[in-house]
Amino acid sequence: MSKLEGSVVIVTGGSRGIGEAIIRRLAHEGATVHATYNASSASADAIAAELTAAGFSVRFHQLDVRDGAACQRFVETVLAESSRIDGLVNNAGITRDTLLLRMSESDWDEVIATNLRSVFTMTKAVLRPMLAQRQGRIVNISSVVGITGNAGQANYAASKAGVIAFTKSAARELASRNILVNCIAPGYIETDMTGKLTDQQRQALLQSVPLGRAGTGDDVAAVVAFLLSEDARYITGQTIAVDGGMVMLP
Repeated sequence: MSKLEGSVVIVTGGSRGIGEAIIRRLAHEGATVHATYNASSASADAIAAELTAAGFSVRFHQLDVRDGAACQRFVETVLAESSRIDGLVNNAGITRDTLLLRMSESDWDEVIATNLRSVFTMTKAVLRPMLAQRQGRIVNISSVVGITGNAGQANYAASKAGVIAFTKSAARELASRNILVNCIAPGYIETDMTGKLTDQQRQALLQSVPLGRAGTGDDVAAVVAFLLSEDARYITGQTIAVDGGMVMLP
């Protein structure tokens, strides 16, 4: 039997990149997946159609993850359709990279709202059913930039560092109810986002990776699946760097 057979998992930001890889992995592990997208309905529809045709249970919902009331309504929809929520993967994120002197307030606010506020709004929305079940798993997708910082990414780094701190606080608060909260910090992962890098930027990044290669969305998805499974039943409050050794945490 697959490790997540019969479980119901929400994945935010699932229509491309790491989110898409996570959805595919969880579906293959037997989970019923409710994924969200913001604007790219064509991609979401194509992924859902492909996986449904292959016999997997995947449904996409349009959602503004920054809107707490909308997140609550979404969770109620999931409960009406699937009766329970076993896992939440907070993956939705954006970048608005620029140097501090050029960074506008909207550049800052949009990144913080999408990358950090959404982790709060979605986590809060799933807590009531998870508390009633006395069981749940929450996996937050941060970034190694939230650990190291990066020039030109003050907004992104701040949001991702906030995700790590939120994860630790929530893990301490919810452990007594058997709700485990962990964080993944991907490094240089080949996605649409990193595909915008120049060759020079790409080579500079690779020089900082001891394994000498970029990771894939599947590398991150495998760790997500593990943290959602019973194999990770004694792990909470942790940040796992999936980065080829780029950042070696103490």
